[in-house]
Amino acid sequence: MGLGALLAGAVVAPILLGIVLDGALRTSPVFLFAGLLVGIAASVAVVYVRYVKRYW
Repeated sequence: MGLGALLAGAVVAPILLGIVLDGALRTSPVFLFAGLLVGIAASVAVVYVRYVKRYW
């Protein structure tokens, strides 16, 4: 799988999960922002594992 697809999945999946949880629990942007933070951390981890760790 390409890097673009991995990064998109790493960011979009937690955000969508956060939106679903916010709708179910009626906590407006709490889980959305948590999903955003998890997505950013996951994308940094993907880049680290695929490129930095491999070539350094």
